[in-house]
Amino acid sequence: MCQSDRVTATSPQPRPSVCVLGLGLIGGSLLRALAATGRPAFGYNRSEATVAAAAESGFDVSTDLVATLARAAEQSALIVIATPAPTVTAIVAAVAEHAPRCPLTDVVSVKQPVADAVHAQGLSSNFVGGHPMAGSADSGWAATDPALFDGAVWVVATDDGADPHVWRTVAQLALEVGSRVIPAASDEHDRAVAGISHLPHLTAAVTAVVGAGEGELALRLAAGSFRDGTRVAGTKPSAQRAMLEANDIALLNALSETIDRLTRARDQLRDEGSVEILVDDGHRARKRYEQINASADVPVTDVVIGSHGWEAALRDAARRGGVWTGQTRSANPG
Repeated sequence: MCQSDRVTATSPQPRPSVCVLGLGLIGGSLLRALAATGRPAFGYNRSEATVAAAAESGFDVSTDLVATLARAAEQSALIVIATPAPTVTAIVAAVAEHAPRCPLTDVVSVKQPVADAVHAQGLSSNFVGGHPMAGSADSGWAATDPALFDGAVWVVATDDGADPHVWRTVAQLALEVGSRVIPAASDEHDRAVAGISHLPHLTAAVTAVVGAGEGELALRLAAGSFRDGTRVAGTKPSAQRAMLEANDIALLNALSETIDRLTRARDQLRDEGSVEILVDDGHRARKRYEQINASADVPVTDVVIGSHGWEAALRDAARRGGVWTGQTRSANPG
């Protein structure tokens, strides 16, 4: 490597304490993962049963939102919103009232609606959204796992005008719990997850319904394709609805394309006795997915966070397969 291309770690980021609002599968797993790294962290949940279970496991948690936010304000903690999408507006309003100067992020499955709620409360300058692409069909504190984020993709919203310090703080949080940071614009993220996360919940639901409609014998015969294809349908219905309905516009577009493709496949089967087009297209798409995920990550080393146009540069790098690792390429005058 020539001297002008030396790769160095970025300056160490301060490690503020973390305040996790919501202790379900994602928020609770994050609290556990942070504890494992030694990062000071505390949490809130409105459910007394959840808080009791978390406290019994040794975690610093409370059912008092106002007191929790006051503590976050005192410590200048990084606040992580980990409550269901329908509650975000109220939670953001509480943050605006009690801890308006704290850096703020979230782990909600949609990004633009959260960003809009934050903007409405005047907190955009402190906010960088996030979404760990991790989870399971189970929910609640009992399902939490400190290893949930190991190797998972963690999208860090990289919208124009994002505060560089907050962005680095959020990206560092994701890296510390073992995730791979991929920058993306909020609206771009929502369009992507409509197809690769939210649509599969609906196709899983319809597959489960059609399969069950064939009777008990069919369900006894069901093997891997039915099991894997319907796994997410086992997620708590209220959790599914909260996620899917929050991304309604992008999901409508994905669902419309799905219906169009299925309609064409039905017509081809009826008229020609074949489903060749859809099956071939699906096979190629699946192989492309396997190819992309078998390839090695490409660290983004040539973007300096906070430099002119850094947000667009990070987004472009991610579209080419780039992953943020906390390193950057710098010139060596020697």
